[in-house]
Amino acid sequence: MYARYSTDLQSDASIEDQHRLCLRLISGNGWTEAETYSDRGISGASHLRPGYQRLLEDARNNLLDVVVSEGLDRISRDQEHIAAFFKQMRFQGIPIITVAEGEISELHIGLKGTMSSLFLKDLAQKTHRGLEGRVRKGKSAGGITYGYDVVRTVQADGTVTTGERIINEDQADIVRRILRDYSHGLSPRAIATNLNADGIPGPRGTWGASTIYGNHQRGTGVLNNELYVGRLVWNRQRYIKDPNTGKRQARLNSPDDWIIEEVPDLRIVDQSLWDAVKARQLETRSSATSEGIKKLGRTKRARHLFSGMLKCGCCGGGFIQVGKQYYGCANLRNKGTCSNRLTIKRDELENRVLSGLKDQLLHPDLIAEFVRAYQEEFNRLAGTVRRERAKAERDLAKIGRQITQIIDAIAEGMFHTSMKEKMTDLEAEKARLETELNSAKDESPVLLHPSLAERYRAQVTDLADALDDPSACAEVTTIIRNLLMEIRLIPDGGALAIELVGELAGLLALGVSRNEKSRPKAACSLKMVAGVGFEPTTFRL
Repeated sequence: MYARYSTDLQSDASIEDQHRLCLRLISGNGWTEAETYSDRGISGASHLRPGYQRLLEDARNNLLDVVVSEGLDRISRDQEHIAAFFKQMRFQGIPIITVAEGEISELHIGLKGTMSSLFLKDLAQKTHRGLEGRVRKGKSAGGITYGYDVVRTVQADGTVTTGERIINEDQADIVRRILRDYSHGLSPRAIATNLNADGIPGPRGTWGASTIYGNHQRGTGVLNNELYVGRLVWNRQRYIKDPNTGKRQARLNSPDDWIIEEVPDLRIVDQSLWDAVKARQLETRSSATSEGIKKLGRTKRARHLFSGMLKCGCCGGGFIQVGKQYYGCANLRNKGTCSNRLTIKRDELENRVLSGLKDQLLHPDLIAEFVRAYQEEFNRLAGTVRRERAKAERDLAKIGRQITQIIDAIAEGMFHTSMKEKMTDLEAEKARLETELNSAKDESPVLLHPSLAERYRAQVTDLADALDDPSACAEVTTIIRNLLMEIRLIPDGGALAIELVGELAGLLALGVSRNEKSRPKAACSLKMVAGVGFEPTTFRL
């Protein structure tokens, strides 16, 4: 006997019911039960079923005389598989008899096989239609998304709601942390390592890099799930079963077939953070391929703070790691075309640059420039607010006079339909202006806090410590690297002078007074290349 049911939603009693019906058929023919083969919760479209395969093996070994089942569709719903099973049984001389169809012949194989295939196709279409209906209502079409909890409530008619979700605040914080770390330059592998080190459970126990970066085309992975920005996207892909392995293979659908619904109540990540993540993903993909050809080495991330940014001041070539702790000119070592034989220790380089940054960023002229710019912007905004308020008050007074004139005219016996329409428009404008004036803040914006300069000084002083803090290192490193185009190492008196090139150099230039006597001792020299604005600004430490 062979018995089967398709899904875990069906009861084990289904096997017992099929067994009972088959026993009646066996008893009615005077046969003896040899073995019962069964598969629980496995689709009839697959032939990779343990019970089914064991039945085939025993039939080949002549351990049975007749195969009995409740119906042909219990043995298989696939035309190819049921035909192959029939051929194998006929070769072994074993008849197939079912309670529903009797003894199976070629006619049954053709007719019932076709009907079973049509049934599967119809079932798939109805299931897809039902899932689409749930998505159109902003509900889940199935599966559990990290960052959310499934909610099931009993309705008045006794049915249980399906597809409802709410935000899991603890997991939502982890989602925001992942996206923030990635936008600051951490790799998915490093993010997964940090999460596992902190003992934070992932969607399937532990975190892996693929769980985070996923596939941007299929919308998988934490970095690509648009539900985190309140956008439910469904039907990106469909699944087709491989006839050789029986496993499902994903196939992308056309964007025209996607079902998209806005669900703002499920938003976890703000738009600015999401845009930063998408920008970095695009940049990474763009640098990884050029005209369809992989750019080897372009996607390798910097191992150290200034890796890949160092240039030789003599030949313009790169300064590379020539030992475990030292940097040297690449052209000298690889080609012998440079005379710069000086090297510099990595720790010394980083300490000199960071020390120079701290000294220059703390220069009084730079803080004064910041205060000046703040006060200038404050005065501009305050003046704008005053002008807008004065204008609104003038407009309100003018409208009040016009309304009074119309009322006086009506009191003197003058009335026209247009006067009513004019009065309605004036009253609406009057209400708008009153609301605008009432909602405007009377107090001035907050001025600079007296201790802001001290706080600024403390944060700049802790710059090196921030690089040692795992929680802030990625963000600080990204900011510093984005402000620098390159770092030139120039031979100067038997040592290497360091010259910064990029936006940060222009910022540091604010801290250098035009008066040579007021220059701080920490500053070595300032070099502005010809035509600032056309060439990058440089600053030598």
